[in-house]
Amino acid sequence: MNKNMLGRTGMNIGAVVFGGIICMDETAQDARKYVDFAIERGVNYFDVAPSYGNAEERLGPALAPYRKDVYLACKTTERGAAGAKADLLNSLKILQSDSFDVYQLHSISTDEDVEQVFSQNGAMETFLWAKREGLVKNIGISTHSEDAALKALDLYDFDTVLFPYYFAMGLNAGWGDRIAKRVKETNAGLLAMKALIYRAWLDGEDRSAYPKSWCRPFFPDQEELAVAAMKYALSKGAATLVPPGNFEYFVFMLDHIDACAKPLTDGEWALLRAEAETVREHPIFH
Repeated sequence: MNKNMLGRTGMNIGAVVFGGIICMDETAQDARKYVDFAIERGVNYFDVAPSYGNAEERLGPALAPYRKDVYLACKTTERGAAGAKADLLNSLKILQSDSFDVYQLHSISTDEDVEQVFSQNGAMETFLWAKREGLVKNIGISTHSEDAALKALDLYDFDTVLFPYYFAMGLNAGWGDRIAKRVKETNAGLLAMKALIYRAWLDGEDRSAYPKSWCRPFFPDQEELAVAAMKYALSKGAATLVPPGNFEYFVFMLDHIDACAKPLTDGEWALLRAEAETVREHPIFH
Protein backbone atom coordinates (compact mmCIF):
# COMPACT_ATOMS: atom_id res chain seq x y z
CA MET A 1 0.00 0.00 0.00
CA ASN A 2 1.27 3.44 -0.92
CA LYS A 3 1.94 6.03 1.73
CA ASN A 4 1.19 9.72 1.27
CA MET A 5 2.26 12.83 3.12
CA LEU A 6 -0.60 14.20 5.20
CA GLY A 7 -0.35 17.85 4.24
CA ARG A 8 2.18 19.79 6.29
CA THR A 9 2.01 17.47 9.33
CA GLY A 10 5.18 15.59 8.38
CA MET A 11 3.29 12.31 8.75
CA ASN A 12 3.66 9.81 5.91
CA ILE A 13 0.54 7.70 6.25
CA GLY A 14 -0.96 4.69 4.55
CA ALA A 15 -3.65 5.34 1.97
CA VAL A 16 -6.22 3.54 4.16
CA VAL A 17 -7.04 4.48 7.78
CA PHE A 18 -8.02 2.07 10.53
CA GLY A 19 -11.28 3.53 11.81
CA GLY A 20 -11.55 2.68 15.50
CA ILE A 21 -15.28 2.08 15.17
CA ILE A 22 -14.28 -1.29 13.70
CA CYS A 23 -13.49 -2.34 17.28
CA MET A 24 -16.78 -1.11 18.74
CA ASP A 25 -18.81 -3.89 20.37
CA GLU A 26 -16.20 -6.47 19.41
CA THR A 27 -14.43 -8.81 21.82
CA ALA A 28 -10.96 -7.87 23.04
CA GLN A 29 -9.63 -10.88 21.13
CA ASP A 30 -11.23 -9.76 17.85
CA ALA A 31 -10.01 -6.20 18.36
CA ARG A 32 -6.45 -7.50 18.67
CA LYS A 33 -6.96 -9.61 15.57
CA TYR A 34 -8.19 -6.62 13.57
CA VAL A 35 -5.31 -4.39 14.71
CA ASP A 36 -2.72 -7.10 14.03
CA PHE A 37 -4.17 -7.54 10.56
CA ALA A 38 -4.02 -3.79 9.91
CA ILE A 39 -0.38 -3.61 10.95
CA GLU A 40 0.50 -6.56 8.72
CA ARG A 41 -1.14 -4.77 5.78
CA GLY A 42 0.89 -1.60 6.31
CA VAL A 43 -1.74 0.59 8.01
CA ASN A 44 -0.09 3.17 10.25
CA TYR A 45 -2.87 5.69 11.03
CA PHE A 46 -5.57 4.84 13.58
CA ASP A 47 -8.54 7.10 14.32
CA VAL A 48 -11.07 6.75 17.13
CA ALA A 49 -13.44 8.81 19.29
CA PRO A 50 -15.25 8.57 22.64
CA SER A 51 -18.55 8.68 20.76
CA TYR A 52 -17.81 5.27 19.21
CA GLY A 53 -19.17 3.31 22.13
CA ASN A 54 -16.49 1.10 23.68
CA ALA A 55 -14.12 1.42 20.73
CA GLU A 56 -11.44 3.21 22.75
CA GLU A 57 -11.48 0.51 25.43
CA ARG A 58 -11.02 -2.17 22.78
CA LEU A 59 -8.47 -0.31 20.64
CA GLY A 60 -6.16 0.84 23.44
CA PRO A 61 -4.81 -2.56 24.56
CA ALA A 62 -4.77 -3.92 21.01
CA LEU A 63 -2.74 -0.99 19.70
CA ALA A 64 -0.38 -0.67 22.68
CA PRO A 65 2.36 -2.97 21.29
CA TYR A 66 2.51 -0.88 18.11
CA ARG A 67 1.90 2.62 19.48
CA LYS A 68 5.42 3.96 18.93
CA ASP A 69 5.33 2.89 15.27
CA VAL A 70 1.94 4.32 14.27
CA TYR A 71 -0.01 7.55 14.27
CA LEU A 72 -3.01 7.91 16.58
CA ALA A 73 -5.86 10.37 16.04
CA CYS A 74 -8.80 11.05 18.33
CA LYS A 75 -11.73 13.48 18.54
CA THR A 76 -14.15 15.19 20.87
CA THR A 77 -17.74 16.31 20.35
CA GLU A 78 -17.45 18.62 23.37
CA ARG A 79 -17.82 22.29 22.46
CA GLY A 80 -16.64 23.77 25.76
CA ALA A 81 -13.08 23.89 27.11
CA ALA A 82 -13.77 21.90 30.28
CA GLY A 83 -15.60 19.10 28.49
CA ALA A 84 -12.99 18.91 25.76
CA LYS A 85 -10.18 18.71 28.33
CA ALA A 86 -11.95 15.91 30.20
CA ASP A 87 -12.47 14.00 26.93
CA LEU A 88 -8.85 14.49 25.87
CA LEU A 89 -7.30 13.33 29.13
CA ASN A 90 -9.68 10.40 29.46
CA SER A 91 -9.03 9.26 25.89
CA LEU A 92 -5.26 9.42 26.44
CA LYS A 93 -5.64 7.24 29.53
CA ILE A 94 -7.92 4.68 27.90
CA LEU A 95 -5.81 4.50 24.74
CA GLN A 96 -2.63 4.14 26.80
CA SER A 97 -0.89 7.00 25.06
CA ASP A 98 1.07 10.07 26.18
CA SER A 99 -0.10 12.17 23.23
CA PHE A 100 -2.19 12.25 20.09
CA ASP A 101 -0.65 12.83 16.68
CA VAL A 102 -3.93 14.46 15.62
CA TYR A 103 -6.76 15.67 17.86
CA GLN A 104 -9.93 16.82 16.15
CA LEU A 105 -13.04 18.86 16.74
CA HIS A 106 -15.59 16.17 15.92
CA SER A 107 -18.67 16.57 13.75
CA ILE A 108 -18.63 20.33 13.30
CA SER A 109 -21.91 20.73 11.46
CA THR A 110 -23.44 24.14 12.17
CA ASP A 111 -22.50 27.78 12.60
CA GLU A 112 -23.47 27.36 16.25
CA ASP A 113 -20.87 24.60 16.62
CA VAL A 114 -18.19 26.91 15.26
CA GLU A 115 -19.26 29.82 17.45
CA GLN A 116 -19.24 27.64 20.57
CA VAL A 117 -15.80 26.11 20.08
CA PHE A 118 -14.22 29.50 19.32
CA SER A 119 -15.99 31.41 22.09
CA GLN A 120 -14.49 32.25 25.48
CA ASN A 121 -14.15 28.95 27.38
CA GLY A 122 -14.72 27.13 24.11
CA ALA A 123 -13.07 23.87 23.09
CA MET A 124 -10.35 25.60 21.07
CA GLU A 125 -8.86 26.87 24.32
CA THR A 126 -8.25 23.26 25.35
CA PHE A 127 -6.88 22.34 21.94
CA LEU A 128 -4.34 25.16 22.00
CA TRP A 129 -3.38 24.36 25.60
CA ALA A 130 -2.92 20.69 24.72
CA LYS A 131 -0.67 21.56 21.80
CA ARG A 132 1.47 23.84 24.00
CA GLU A 133 1.75 21.03 26.55
CA GLY A 134 2.76 18.46 23.94
CA LEU A 135 -0.37 16.37 24.43
CA VAL A 136 -1.46 17.08 20.85
CA LYS A 137 0.88 17.41 17.88
CA ASN A 138 -1.63 18.49 15.22
CA ILE A 139 -5.07 20.07 15.53
CA GLY A 140 -7.73 18.87 13.13
CA ILE A 141 -11.40 19.21 12.34
CA SER A 142 -13.93 16.55 11.42
CA THR A 143 -17.00 17.95 9.71
CA HIS A 144 -20.15 17.07 7.79
CA SER A 145 -20.81 20.61 6.63
CA GLU A 146 -18.78 22.44 4.02
CA ASP A 147 -20.08 25.84 5.15
CA ALA A 148 -19.30 25.22 8.83
CA ALA A 149 -15.88 23.82 7.97
CA LEU A 150 -14.94 26.85 5.89
CA LYS A 151 -16.09 29.18 8.66
CA ALA A 152 -13.90 27.29 11.14
CA LEU A 153 -10.97 27.35 8.72
CA ASP A 154 -11.31 31.14 8.52
CA LEU A 155 -10.80 31.29 12.28
CA TYR A 156 -7.95 28.77 12.65
CA ASP A 157 -5.53 27.18 10.21
CA PHE A 158 -6.27 23.54 11.05
CA ASP A 159 -3.54 20.99 10.32
CA THR A 160 -5.99 18.35 9.08
CA VAL A 161 -9.53 18.20 7.74
CA LEU A 162 -11.61 15.01 7.81
CA PHE A 163 -14.44 15.43 5.31
CA PRO A 164 -16.99 13.13 3.60
CA TYR A 165 -16.10 12.77 -0.07
CA TYR A 166 -19.32 11.06 -1.10
CA PHE A 167 -19.34 10.69 -4.87
CA ALA A 168 -23.03 11.37 -5.53
CA MET A 169 -23.25 14.72 -3.76
CA GLY A 170 -19.89 15.70 -5.16
CA LEU A 171 -20.94 15.06 -8.74
CA ASN A 172 -24.51 16.33 -8.36
CA ALA A 173 -23.74 19.49 -6.40
CA GLY A 174 -19.98 20.03 -6.30
CA TRP A 175 -20.11 19.21 -2.60
CA GLY A 176 -16.65 19.25 -1.06
CA ASP A 177 -14.94 21.13 -3.88
CA ARG A 178 -14.50 24.30 -1.80
CA ILE A 179 -12.88 22.29 0.99
CA ALA A 180 -10.52 20.62 -1.48
CA LYS A 181 -9.51 24.02 -2.84
CA ARG A 182 -8.92 25.49 0.64
CA VAL A 183 -6.77 22.65 1.95
CA LYS A 184 -4.70 22.72 -1.21
CA GLU A 185 -4.04 26.42 -0.65
CA THR A 186 -3.06 25.94 3.02
CA ASN A 187 -1.39 22.53 2.66
CA ALA A 188 -3.59 21.05 5.36
CA GLY A 189 -3.88 17.28 5.40
CA LEU A 190 -7.11 15.99 3.86
CA LEU A 191 -8.66 12.72 4.99
CA ALA A 192 -11.72 11.41 3.12
CA MET A 193 -14.53 9.51 4.78
CA LYS A 194 -17.75 8.14 3.22
CA ALA A 195 -15.98 7.11 0.01
CA LEU A 196 -17.67 3.68 0.13
CA ILE A 197 -21.20 5.00 0.68
CA TYR A 198 -23.86 4.53 -1.99
CA ARG A 199 -26.87 6.44 -0.61
CA ALA A 200 -29.07 6.96 2.44
CA TRP A 201 -30.91 3.96 3.81
CA LEU A 202 -34.48 3.66 2.58
CA ASP A 203 -37.43 3.18 4.92
CA GLY A 204 -37.90 -0.49 5.69
CA GLU A 205 -34.55 -1.52 4.21
CA ASP A 206 -32.75 -4.31 6.09
CA ARG A 207 -29.72 -2.82 7.82
CA SER A 208 -28.93 -5.72 10.13
CA ALA A 209 -25.75 -6.69 8.27
CA TYR A 210 -24.36 -3.16 8.67
CA PRO A 211 -24.97 -2.16 12.31
CA LYS A 212 -22.18 0.45 12.34
CA SER A 213 -23.16 2.25 9.14
CA TRP A 214 -25.87 4.92 9.36
CA CYS A 215 -25.91 5.20 5.56
CA ARG A 216 -26.00 2.45 2.96
CA PRO A 217 -22.56 1.26 1.81
CA PHE A 218 -21.87 -0.30 -1.55
CA PHE A 219 -22.93 -3.94 -1.71
CA PRO A 220 -20.55 -6.71 -2.87
CA ASP A 221 -22.02 -6.73 -6.38
CA GLN A 222 -21.07 -3.03 -6.78
CA GLU A 223 -17.31 -3.59 -6.74
CA GLU A 224 -16.54 -1.59 -9.89
CA LEU A 225 -18.57 1.35 -8.67
CA ALA A 226 -16.99 1.17 -5.20
CA VAL A 227 -13.47 1.30 -6.60
CA ALA A 228 -14.42 4.24 -8.82
CA ALA A 229 -15.84 6.04 -5.77
CA MET A 230 -12.59 5.46 -3.88
CA LYS A 231 -10.68 6.94 -6.81
CA TYR A 232 -13.05 9.91 -6.83
CA ALA A 233 -12.31 10.69 -3.17
CA LEU A 234 -8.58 10.47 -3.74
CA SER A 235 -8.87 12.70 -6.82
CA LYS A 236 -9.99 15.52 -4.51
CA GLY A 237 -6.57 15.57 -2.89
CA ALA A 238 -7.16 13.22 0.02
CA ALA A 239 -4.05 11.57 1.39
CA THR A 240 -6.02 8.64 2.76
CA LEU A 241 -9.46 7.04 2.95
CA VAL A 242 -11.49 6.13 6.04
CA PRO A 243 -13.62 2.99 5.53
CA PRO A 244 -17.07 2.32 7.01
CA GLY A 245 -17.14 0.64 10.42
CA ASN A 246 -17.51 -2.96 9.26
CA PHE A 247 -14.25 -4.89 9.15
CA GLU A 248 -15.21 -6.30 5.73
CA TYR A 249 -15.13 -2.81 4.20
CA PHE A 250 -11.74 -2.13 5.73
CA VAL A 251 -10.47 -5.29 4.03
CA PHE A 252 -12.14 -4.25 0.76
CA MET A 253 -10.35 -0.91 0.81
CA LEU A 254 -7.01 -2.53 1.53
CA ASP A 255 -7.53 -5.08 -1.25
CA HIS A 256 -8.36 -2.40 -3.81
CA ILE A 257 -6.33 0.63 -2.75
CA ASP A 258 -3.41 -0.14 -5.07
CA ALA A 259 -5.77 -0.09 -8.05
CA CYS A 260 -6.74 3.44 -7.01
CA ALA A 261 -3.25 4.71 -7.76
CA LYS A 262 -4.38 5.06 -11.37
CA PRO A 263 -6.64 8.00 -12.34
CA LEU A 264 -10.32 7.54 -13.04
CA THR A 265 -10.95 6.31 -16.57
CA ASP A 266 -13.59 7.80 -18.85
CA GLY A 267 -15.67 4.71 -18.24
CA GLU A 268 -15.43 5.09 -14.46
CA TRP A 269 -16.42 8.75 -14.65
CA ALA A 270 -19.45 7.77 -16.74
CA LEU A 271 -20.38 5.05 -14.24
CA LEU A 272 -20.15 7.45 -11.31
CA ARG A 273 -22.21 10.12 -13.06
CA ALA A 274 -24.94 7.64 -13.97
CA GLU A 275 -25.17 6.26 -10.43
CA ALA A 276 -25.05 9.75 -8.92
CA GLU A 277 -28.17 10.56 -10.90
CA THR A 278 -29.81 7.31 -9.78
CA VAL A 279 -29.38 8.14 -6.07
CA ARG A 280 -29.92 11.89 -6.39
CA GLU A 281 -33.10 11.76 -4.30
CA HIS A 282 -31.43 9.85 -1.46
CA PRO A 283 -28.31 11.81 -0.45
CA ILE A 284 -26.66 11.12 2.89
CA PHE A 285 -26.66 14.82 3.85
CA HIS A 286 -29.10 17.64 3.16
